[in-house]
Amino acid sequence: MAVIDSYKANSTSVEFTWPVDVTGIERIMLSAQGDLQRLLSSFFARPIDINRIYAHTSPRTHPASEERPLTQRREVHLLCARKTACVATSTVTITAPQCERLFLDEKFAIGQMFRKLQRTPEFALLDCGAGVENGKRTLWRRYVLATEGFECDITEVFPDRDMFLGGEAWLEEGNAAVLDAPVSAEESKMRYASAVTANA
Repeated sequence: MAVIDSYKANSTSVEFTWPVDVTGIERIMLSAQGDLQRLLSSFFARPIDINRIYAHTSPRTHPASEERPLTQRREVHLLCARKTACVATSTVTITAPQCERLFLDEKFAIGQMFRKLQRTPEFALLDCGAGVENGKRTLWRRYVLATEGFECDITEVFPDRDMFLGGEAWLEEGNAAVLDAPVSAEESKMRYASAVTANA
């Protein structure tokens, strides 16, 4: 089911079928509407940088328009203190020359596009889930952001949910080689459950 974000004169409600064990901070990140970079920067109290892995753009033989849109497939990593906080793969559809110029020529990232355009994008959270990869508990979501002339279908993976529990300590983990040793999925789950209980 898509996220239901509703409001009345004096109340607001966000409803979604979340994975069973997600925490409050994880729900906030999964609900981010084009401002994930800003939220992560607030959480870590450090800059979040975009590292572009690839960007494949359709041939620019004409200005972007509704009739002849331009598209780009891209992958970027959101980095904090040189650690990967999120991996985002996107399909971007551009149908307006202004958006084409900002995104393809001036190289604004997706989140910064909406701030530059001074528009709040339409947001639809399509799906999200949790898993385990390489001994680490992961979280992912797929969603759509859209405004006139610019639409993005995005899948994001948070490669280590421990970052939402450890914060600064998680950022510093890579500085100690002993902490880089892989752990089993079961041990990772036990650490997570223990941390959640301690923070309850």
